[in-house]
Amino acid sequence: MSVPFALVEVIGIIAGRHDSSYLNYFNPRLPQYAGGGNSYPGAYGFRLRSHFGMDQLERVCSALERNTQSRQAVLQIWDPRTDMPLVDGSPSAEDIPCNVSSMLKIRNGRLFWTQIMRSNDLYRGTPYNFVQFTVLQEVLAGWLDVDLAPYTHLSDSLHVYDADSKHLKSVPALEIPASKDDLRLPMAKSRTAWATLNHSVDSLIVPNLAERDLEDIAMSPAEMPMRNMLLIVSADSARRRGFHDLALELSQRCSNPALSLGWSRWYQRTAHRAEVSH
Repeated sequence: MSVPFALVEVIGIIAGRHDSSYLNYFNPRLPQYAGGGNSYPGAYGFRLRSHFGMDQLERVCSALERNTQSRQAVLQIWDPRTDMPLVDGSPSAEDIPCNVSSMLKIRNGRLFWTQIMRSNDLYRGTPYNFVQFTVLQEVLAGWLDVDLAPYTHLSDSLHVYDADSKHLKSVPALEIPASKDDLRLPMAKSRTAWATLNHSVDSLIVPNLAERDLEDIAMSPAEMPMRNMLLIVSADSARRRGFHDLALELSQRCSNPALSLGWSRWYQRTAHRAEVSH
């Protein structure tokens, strides 16, 4: 997986975005899977924060603050008005959400999260889904001032395509270091921190960005967990511009060993693919 793209997706989800340019910059192949155009109507952040006429993240936190025993805290992503197949069985659009809903519960001061998937590509999609919704769980736990409980992931159709099966068989076992960052910030501080990240992502895709300006953007978040995320995203922006020394320098400033390992392995694979293509 592309760790920078996974982080960019999370930033866009929390910002409630559905425009396509920032995603396509960090994943130029995305339009092949989600269609072209200026927006992705099935974007999870857009569905959660505005598509249904309300900010579901704000609403669910307000509800759980006042009733910690609620069994009705459900975040809805699937919209039958736009996502149901056409009468002839064909897809209604190119960008149909794979995630259906999220169910949240607070028990004994901990936030439980159950994610429901209608379709899940184990090789190309599942790792990104884990990042997307465990980060959301952590962020909302901060808003609610509670601890984290287990995350449960339910896939109705978990699958691997034949062309990808060889990749899964060749993945070696690794000991993954734990993340040292804590994204559970109080709501006001969290809003500011994620807004800074969102603005920084837009700055990182500007054409003809100078190395010095890119480096300044990478160091902009005040909160260290957010800075670590942006350092990895900025390193990828530097890589895509051919600033390979800066990409290495920025990634080495990241103090989160889990992110650093993910970036290092992905960077090595992209470098290998570039050598093969030449």
